Amino acid sequence: MAEQFNTTERGLLVYAPAKLNLFLLVAGKRPDGFHELETLMAKLDWYDELLFEPGQTDGIELICTGPHWAPDGPDNLVYRACRRLLNAANRSTPLRITLTKQIPAGAGLGSASSDAAAALLGLNRFAELGQPMERLHEIASELGSDIPFFLYGPASFCSGRGEKIRPLEQKFPFEALLLTPNVTVSTKSVYENYVHEQALYEQWSAQIKPLLAQKSIDSVAQICANMLERSCFSLHRELAELKQQCEAFCGQRVCLSGSGSAMYILNPDRQRMPRLQRWLKDTFNCDSRFVNDNRW
Repeated sequence: MAEQFNTTERGLLVYAPAKLNLFLLVAGKRPDGFHELETLMAKLDWYDELLFEPGQTDGIELICTGPHWAPDGPDNLVYRACRRLLNAANRSTPLRITLTKQIPAGAGLGSASSDAAAALLGLNRFAELGQPMERLHEIASELGSDIPFFLYGPASFCSGRGEKIRPLEQKFPFEALLLTPNVTVSTKSVYENYVHEQALYEQWSAQIKPLLAQKSIDSVAQICANMLERSCFSLHRELAELKQQCEAFCGQRVCLSGSGSAMYILNPDRQRMPRLQRWLKDTFNCDSRFVNDNRW
């Protein structure tokens, strides 16, 4: 498992981990138009990479590479996070950043948010800006709801829009088979399509809160509660079909992460998984990989 920061001959290499939502509840819609969330997020040992090097010209040069596409320039959260942090520190350091995208966007794995948080942490260290965590959290909250989570870790209970972070006191080691369908889901569309179910919120909340108080994280995760699932599946019925058939095939719960499209099987039966993985690829053209909890 990689450490987050590694000094190389070229510069500072920073790892940006994917995440899973071990549960996700929607308490309702707020007056500001955002949804009030309650979720437990855990980082994974699967990473994007950001390499920070001294720039050859003034400003920020962002290069995106790797198997998954990401925008260059100001449309990328990495660029925007670095610009905000440099402005906050009143600095104009020439900077070259290479972002290597290993984690797909639109999958509910938080890849863009994690990249932005890694950019804040990495630039603060690389350029010796000396900005406190409170400032990084403030910038992260302004840029996106999931970004503050990735400043902490390895697992946290998140509420509000997702920006209120309470790190988990105890460790929760786990392994999961992560399913990454060839489907890109728009988080914005899932929330716009969401229809609140107060009775379901109350039912799952009544189950989950006592378990959290008892620190029984495994029992919480096994509930497989995600109130965005119905909205996601109504927009992408092929994902509902994948989940249904996968559960029938392997006999284990398949959970949606975030707003999708990624799903996971927690603590899977290792002996049965190779056959399932071949079936997923052949039937749905769905990639899968084993992941573990991240230690930082």
